[in-house]
Amino acid sequence: MLLIIGIVIGLLLGLTGAGGSVFAVPLLIMLGGVSIHQAVTLSLAAVAAVTLYGSARNFSNQTILWKPAALLAISGMLAAPLGQMLAMRLSETLLVGGFSLLAVIIAIRMWITATTMPEASKVVRSSHLSLQNSNGMLCKFSPTGEFQLRPRCMSGLLLGGFMVGLLSGLFGVGGGFLIIPLLLLLSQVSMIQAVSTSLVVIALISSTGFISHIALGKINYLPFESLAWLVVGGLAGMY
Repeated sequence: MLLIIGIVIGLLLGLTGAGGSVFAVPLLIMLGGVSIHQAVTLSLAAVAAVTLYGSARNFSNQTILWKPAALLAISGMLAAPLGQMLAMRLSETLLVGGFSLLAVIIAIRMWITATTMPEASKVVRSSHLSLQNSNGMLCKFSPTGEFQLRPRCMSGLLLGGFMVGLLSGLFGVGGGFLIIPLLLLLSQVSMIQAVSTSLVVIALISSTGFISHIALGKINYLPFESLAWLVVGGLAGMY
C-alpha cells in the first residue's frame, strides 16, 4: 500500500509539479495507519526525495528558472521551521481539520479555474515564452529572455515563498499548488518552466521541513521501512 501511495505522489509531482503531499498525508493516515505528525514527516521526506530526482532530470533541459527559484526557496526554508513550531502547539484534531480545509480550498480553486477559464490550460501548457500580453505582471522577461528581478517581483516571490514554507512546516505539503499558480500569475512563463522551477523549490523547502520535524517534532520513532517504500514508489511514479 505504501508503494502505491508513493507512486501516486510521484505521478502527481511529475505531471503537474504539485499535489503529491495533498494526497500523501490523508492516504498515509487512512491507509498507512500512522499519526498526523508521522504522516506529515513521511510526506515531506518522500516529496523531498522525489523532487530532488525530478530536479536532477530537468537540470539539463534548461527549463528551471533559477532566480525566482532561489527567492522562493530561501524565504520558504526560513518559514518552514516556524510552521513546524506552530504545529507543535496544535492538537492532532486541529491539524487534521486545518489540512482538510486547505485541501478543500485547493480543490475549489482548481474547479473554478477549470470551469471559468478552460482556455488557460492551452496557454500555460505552451512551451513557448511570449513577451506579449505581459503588461501588468510583476515579473517580466527581457527581450533576450532573461528573468528580470525588480523590487515588486522580488517582494511577490519572497512573500509567496514564505507562505509555502509556513504551510510546508505546518501541514507537510510541498507547496507546488501555490508555487505554480504564483509563477503563472506573476510572470509570462510556460507550464513546463513553472513545473520544473516548482520541483526545485519543493525539494529545498520539503528537505528543510523534514529536518525541522525531526529536530523539533513530537516523533519518537520514524518508520524508515515505510519511508523507503514511499520513496521507491515516488521515484517510479516520477519516472
